[in-house]
Amino acid sequence: MHIFYIPQISDNSIVLPEDESKHCVRVLRLGVGDTINIVDGHGTMLTCSITDPHPKRCAVDVIETKHQFGKRNFYLHIAIAPTKNIDRFEWFLEKATEIGIDEITPLLCEHSERKTVNMERLERVIAAAMKQSIKAYLPKLNPLTPFKDVAALEFEGRKLIAYCGDFNEPHAKTLISKGDNVMMLIGPEGDFSPNEVDMALQQGFTSTGLGPSRLRTETAGVVACTIANLRNQE
Repeated sequence: MHIFYIPQISDNSIVLPEDESKHCVRVLRLGVGDTINIVDGHGTMLTCSITDPHPKRCAVDVIETKHQFGKRNFYLHIAIAPTKNIDRFEWFLEKATEIGIDEITPLLCEHSERKTVNMERLERVIAAAMKQSIKAYLPKLNPLTPFKDVAALEFEGRKLIAYCGDFNEPHAKTLISKGDNVMMLIGPEGDFSPNEVDMALQQGFTSTGLGPSRLRTETAGVVACTIANLRNQE
């Protein structure tokens, strides 16, 4: 299945953007009559037939439209501190998108070693992972946001903060039930500060653990994403 991404789809005759056209025609060598799929990142999946395989403006006609393709029964928001090695953070974005996530907020914490991110690059990573995993919903990526602002956000659902602590916190799998909307905070390499943990608890977050091992930031994010999805598939 060949999937392409166009954020705004307005009619039944579509022209792919230049980068997607080049990939379709030059790389995949698709031609007139070949079938492709297009997603808009908002839940729409289109099945299309190529009418003009131009490498800069490939034109297609829509054959079938599916709305709310792959829509899940819960909302997952993970706020996570970007890692010093940005490749590790991009790995998290890729895997979380493949597993299933709705919103990601890069966290700026007291112990953060990375204080800037390239939003355009990160959005490309997410879009590529969406297409690769045959999804029609593009996770929302928020700008790098101070911890106190994220902790104060209103959220209708289960609010959790995962940190190293003494490993006696209740496991996340025991705190998440099927159908729960989940927001989870994951700290930087140096973990959350005691002040940040207290702040989150005062804002209604529950402390949780992700198992007996001390996990890297990006691993913790993927584990949290996996737990939330598995609990909702039971």
